[in-house]
Amino acid sequence: MDSFIIAIIILVLLGLVVVAVSLRRSDTVTAIGQLSGETVRRDRPSAALDSDGTIGEQASAKEVEAAARGGSPGTLVSSRQSAPPVVYVPPDPETLGVTRRQFLNRSIVATFGFGLAAFGAASLAFLWPPPGGGFGSKVSVGRLEDVKAAIRAGGGFFYVPEGRMWVTEYPVTSLPKAQSTYTFYPQVQSGLQSGVVALFQTCPHLGCRVPECKTSQWFECPCHGSQYNRVGEKKGGPAPRGMDRFPMEVTLGGELVVDTGTVIQGPPIGTNTTGQEAEGPNCLSDGGGHG
Repeated sequence: MDSFIIAIIILVLLGLVVVAVSLRRSDTVTAIGQLSGETVRRDRPSAALDSDGTIGEQASAKEVEAAARGGSPGTLVSSRQSAPPVVYVPPDPETLGVTRRQFLNRSIVATFGFGLAAFGAASLAFLWPPPGGGFGSKVSVGRLEDVKAAIRAGGGFFYVPEGRMWVTEYPVTSLPKAQSTYTFYPQVQSGLQSGVVALFQTCPHLGCRVPECKTSQWFECPCHGSQYNRVGEKKGGPAPRGMDRFPMEVTLGGELVVDTGTVIQGPPIGTNTTGQEAEGPNCLSDGGGHG
């Protein structure tokens, strides 16, 4: 993840460099109002005064001044023959400012640069951890006893919207079986030992939000019929595993804290640590035909 963020930053910086170089080149390629360094070097005077004391065609300003100080004004006669005056021709109005081509080129380059910068900023904002609170961070659900009371008041289920999770009670009598069955047990041990489990709200099948069914005391997905018992173990439907869950910890002050920035894959099909079957009619007609 860190290497991907660094790559995004480098991509944005390279894009800004390309934009700056393109704008610079578009200003210097035109012959209106600016000369390149090579042209300036070629136009530097290379000849001094002529042998007769007159000013050569490429005499510099310093040489003209030196001739004025050391000789009579009459010697300051250019050997170049005067040309007839040139008839004044008004300049093209487009040459007085930015040409249409320059405007279009700069607009395209600027749009490309802004788009690249916006993409980079959006990518960083998506990948960057949230400043605090809400989904993707550690969420304090509340005092453990209050959470259990809320679960019972909700008919066996407690939904925490800021964490996008369900919190249900885990039978204490099932802990030994969970410890030997769940490979992720150490990450959820603190919560399970306290009698609760935090489940991600989305179905592992295609990501639909899974609601509770208070009659069966299961979770039942309305999209494709996947069913899970109260602790998120799969009971039916096309889901590839049980409901995903979050690491939990109970602080010394009795607060239940759930790390929603870490998603733990649910238990495999066939896992049944609690032995809970449907306690009433299912909210769905069947489990989608997949056991």
